[in-house]
Amino acid sequence: MLDELVFRSDDVPAPDRFGYWAELLGRTHAPMELRSDHADDFRASQRVLGLGAVTMWTATFQPLVFRRTPKLIRQSDPEAYHLSLVLRGAGGGVWKHRETEYKPHGLLINSTSLTNDVHSTEDLGTTLALEIPKAVLPLPRSAVGRIVGAPVSTQEGIGALLARLLTQLSADTTAYQPADGPRLGTVFTDLVAALFAHVLDADDSLPSETHRRTLTLRIQAFIREHLHDPHLAPATIAAAHHISTSYLHRLFRDEEITVAAWIRRLRLEAARRDLADPALRAARIHTIATRWGFPRATDFSRAYRAAYGTTPQEHRQQAFHGHG
Repeated sequence: MLDELVFRSDDVPAPDRFGYWAELLGRTHAPMELRSDHADDFRASQRVLGLGAVTMWTATFQPLVFRRTPKLIRQSDPEAYHLSLVLRGAGGGVWKHRETEYKPHGLLINSTSLTNDVHSTEDLGTTLALEIPKAVLPLPRSAVGRIVGAPVSTQEGIGALLARLLTQLSADTTAYQPADGPRLGTVFTDLVAALFAHVLDADDSLPSETHRRTLTLRIQAFIREHLHDPHLAPATIAAAHHISTSYLHRLFRDEEITVAAWIRRLRLEAARRDLADPALRAARIHTIATRWGFPRATDFSRAYRAAYGTTPQEHRQQAFHGHG
């Protein structure tokens, strides 16, 4: 089972419930001004799953107004994208650039860095939410406004795939081990990157720079998906996206890293996770290295030490120190 934290308002004295709920949301999402006609005896519950850099949470709560103000953003901004799948309830959101309504099966995209006013209107609303650091999904400012509040279908395409994974994981986590959390976080990050690219692709009014960024997101998701492939290289990546190898290199020059260096970094990060994974404790280091595209042990050790200042063997010993 994945590690999780659960809050129920019944566990807190009635006068303290609303304040405690606001504090919880401040930690799992971002500090907000909350208002509710039910603040004197607020009913809510929240279940939080840590998925590495990504956080997933389920919440049921009475009608609320959530507000992110300029002052709160200046004081504290976790720099994250927030996605809420509405399971029950209705409401709306207001940003400087857009107003939108949502209802069951709707997907709300938000940003902790934008002022907004989001409200729910049903007696009890239930949402499934994802918090994803912007650092893993960098977008130009012009693109963020196009995504936040944009209508997204969860009945087809990538939106449906994301909704199914969210509801499936929320319904039952018993099939997963704690070490699966970061892996699931990576899956969600890739899906959200694909969703953002899809939303941006649908907007023909976007400047060419944003379309370049969208293509880069798709390519990065492709690379993550094919890290195991020993033939993954700039030429095969470019061919899969119908662009020239030189254009691919220009895209990554904007990222201030070469294509090969980006692939190597992701492979080293994946190998580092596997080396510390209890489920793979019996696997040989060479097997893990080969799995992530390092068939030569000396090349793997050299790259690993250059990246982390330690050898794969030393990292594994440190990871399992004290675990018998």
